[in-house]
Amino acid sequence: MVATWLIIVIVVVVILIIYIYNSLIKLRVRVKNAWAQIDVQLKRRYDLIPNLVNAVKGYMKHEKGVLEEVTKARTSLMSGSMKSKAKASNQITEALKSIFAVAENYPNLKASENFKQLQEELSGTESKIAYARQFYNDSVMAFNEATQVFPKNLFAKIFGFHKEDFFGADEKEKKNVKVEF
Repeated sequence: MVATWLIIVIVVVVILIIYIYNSLIKLRVRVKNAWAQIDVQLKRRYDLIPNLVNAVKGYMKHEKGVLEEVTKARTSLMSGSMKSKAKASNQITEALKSIFAVAENYPNLKASENFKQLQEELSGTESKIAYARQFYNDSVMAFNEATQVFPKNLFAKIFGFHKEDFFGADEKEKKNVKVEF
């Protein structure tokens, strides 16, 4: 009788361990998938940037620094760690804002169909990147939460699950925007 109960308890514990392990694996895979979705959108933006730079190059000869900044950030976007990609992505976002702001001074550029189409595509891509970042951060939150609550935290340590980093904004992006008229 005692042996039967002992076997039942052992089976329940093994099933619980398997359940906890599998749930942690599913959450970790969701985080990796979310990052892959960000990567897809960053790659799309990466591919669109040379077209944008070529479209504006002839008009913006005096703003060469803005174009160089975009090109430099684009180069660092596709290699390195998640943190370096996040930093490069934030730099590109700022540089693209500069290009579109400077483009306001060039009526012929603003009227160009090619420029308008690229601007719309980049705008759509930026929205997709923002959504993918949000999904990634939600996935990271669920994973980190699971690795910190009892009893999963015990098994997370045993099986080597580590906290993931959120996709955050640069300090520069957190500051208040100064609008002057």
